[in-house]
Amino acid sequence: MILTVTLNAALDLTYRVPHLVPHASHRVREVTERPGGKGLNVARVLGALGFRTTVTGFVGGEMGRVLRALLAADAAEHIAGGGTATVTDALFQVAGRTRRTVAVVDETTGDTTQFNEPGPHITPEEWDGFLTAYRALLGRGAEAVALCGSLPPGVPVGAYATLVREARTAGIPVLLDTDGEPLRRGLAARPDIVKPNAEELAGITGTAEPLRAARAAQRRGAHAVAASLGADGMLLVTQDGAWSAAVPERLAGNPTGAGDSAVAGLLSGLAEGLPWPDRLTRAVALSAATVRSPVAGEFDEPTYTRMLTSVRVRKAETP
Repeated sequence: MILTVTLNAALDLTYRVPHLVPHASHRVREVTERPGGKGLNVARVLGALGFRTTVTGFVGGEMGRVLRALLAADAAEHIAGGGTATVTDALFQVAGRTRRTVAVVDETTGDTTQFNEPGPHITPEEWDGFLTAYRALLGRGAEAVALCGSLPPGVPVGAYATLVREARTAGIPVLLDTDGEPLRRGLAARPDIVKPNAEELAGITGTAEPLRAARAAQRRGAHAVAASLGADGMLLVTQDGAWSAAVPERLAGNPTGAGDSAVAGLLSGLAEGLPWPDRLTRAVALSAATVRSPVAGEFDEPTYTRMLTSVRVRKAETP
């Protein structure tokens, strides 16, 4: 079982409009609702790949109820199709209201505009209760942990550092995907993998060149760094070597959730014990296939299959 943690879970809404024009009214052509937040996106991709995943984090209010109902409906649909429920709901109930995120897709250009609400205020008592529940989940045979996304109001800025240390104490590999000060503090707890994008990596290291920045993040505590480089693919720096990978063609579509799919690729490769270059190949292929999907947390299977044999991995040279 892989455990994903989404402290700032969301109900994801995707609006598709013929053309997005500032200061104008729009007729929405299609609306999609999905369980959202980075860790939930990761879990849904892992589930589609056949990996058992448990999701936790904070949920509350009417939006939280809708989110959990969507998770349950996805599980029921999977079972009805002859499979088994691969995503288990272990979300932690709080008094506040789960946030919404709204993605507006311009069908003319393919561009996406994102609006993210801040999330519910978490009390010290709720944070303490979550920590107790998290420790219990770690003791249920987790193969790996993914800590993903922003922090809701009220959660200590060092929350991810605390969660990393708990996982490492339990002997469970942990991946951290966040940004800013939570990432900076999380590095000091020595996560097994961090997955920032190039801008986030530069923000915590002061170095814009990705390979130098990844090495700097390693010196600050990360065992491995997987840096998303947008259309240029991904850079992976480990204690065993450094590699870069990219898809051979530009893919039009919705990039929302592409980084979360890359996390799913890295985690699934870890669970299978794949060599680092093979994990990188899977991460980049899944990320590309997600661009071709209309919503986050899903990927286009034909694109994924094609990209698995098209992605080219090469050794990264020291700058």
